[in-house]
Amino acid sequence: MATEPAATTDLTTGEGVRRRDWIHIAAISTAGVGGASVLLPLISQMSPSADVLAASTTEVDVSAIQAGQSIKAVFRKQPLFVKRLTAEEIAKAKADDSADMRDPATFADRIKAGHEDILVTMGVCTHLGCVPLGAAEGENKGEFGGYFCPCHGSHYDVAGRIRKGPAPKNLHVPEYEFKSDTVIRVG
Repeated sequence: MATEPAATTDLTTGEGVRRRDWIHIAAISTAGVGGASVLLPLISQMSPSADVLAASTTEVDVSAIQAGQSIKAVFRKQPLFVKRLTAEEIAKAKADDSADMRDPATFADRIKAGHEDILVTMGVCTHLGCVPLGAAEGENKGEFGGYFCPCHGSHYDVAGRIRKGPAPKNLHVPEYEFKSDTVIRVG
């Protein structure tokens, strides 16, 4: 009759490590390694790809924009309006701060301190996502001299605040900073 090899014995308690304990430890270890090998690719695929990271910021040179002019750029595949305001437009926008607005915001809330002549907004109407007119020369600027959405008739003032029409909110001002006096980084 064959005998099993003696189990390792703990000298202090007299109990041995049984074969079943080793099977449990091996099974739990295998399940842990298997779970990690499934979760790591799942989690890593949620990270943004290189092309998405590259589109997450946009730099715009504002040195060539004259007072009263604006340019259209692209930020995250959407139009971006960058406008250099005239002294009259700044005065009008500040005077309109006290006007009754659907989405109240002061002119100072929409620009960066020290650069009040530069207004940066997304060129997407907050009603249904059309591109408003008013950023290019000769386009309809609406009743308030800012932007006009031809799709459903929303009128924005010179600071991109909704003044008339179905749009519920002002034109969005994205996060941006001045890298220098002539270059802004959006995003």
